[in-house]
Amino acid sequence: MQPHDFWQDVHPAGSFDRAGPFSGFFPATLDDGSQIRLPIRPLADGEHALASLIINQASFDVQDALAADLAPKLAAFRPEVIVGLPTLGLTLAAAVARALGYARYVPLGTSRKFWYDESLSVPLSSITTPEQQKRLYVDPRMLPLIKGKRVALVDDVISSGTSIVSGLTLMASLGIEPVVIGAAMLQSERWHDRLDTFGPEWRPRVAGVFRTPMLKKAGEGSWIS
Repeated sequence: MQPHDFWQDVHPAGSFDRAGPFSGFFPATLDDGSQIRLPIRPLADGEHALASLIINQASFDVQDALAADLAPKLAAFRPEVIVGLPTLGLTLAAAVARALGYARYVPLGTSRKFWYDESLSVPLSSITTPEQQKRLYVDPRMLPLIKGKRVALVDDVISSGTSIVSGLTLMASLGIEPVVIGAAMLQSERWHDRLDTFGPEWRPRVAGVFRTPMLKKAGEGSWIS
């Protein structure tokens, strides 16, 4: 497959072997059995790899399928507003809000507008851009939409847990405790410890479309879970 071919199709249940070994792609499987091919990204040690999802490069069909799967899982927690984490989480948050029938969602951001309040921000780093030191902001004009509301905090992928903890930290600074955390992909289990340090109550509140394991090298270009 060419790099631009990934994340473009939702395949019928049973299209790809889920047992492995995997070569070229990992078949993520949704609750209804349908599958999406994800590229495999080797890690720096050369012995491990992870499946990758870049949701804003996905087709609308794939984005819609992910949102349709995640929306009822979040609905079980009775959220009143969807709050999206930048950057890629905004794509999923908007789609989930629409799937739930909401008229809008609240996007957080990393670009400081001149009317923003620095006190309404926290530091933010990402597993995909570790060298970039950013801040996570909430637009002060959006506060009436989330204060006192049942909030669902949505990101595209939970990997190291860094971004989601930043989101929770920002919400806590506003006196908001999200009722649920949503993501398309729960990537391995590396995020467990970081989220647990923020509080043991959070991991049971995480809802994902699918989970992907840490992969181990099984041969040249071949990986097993």
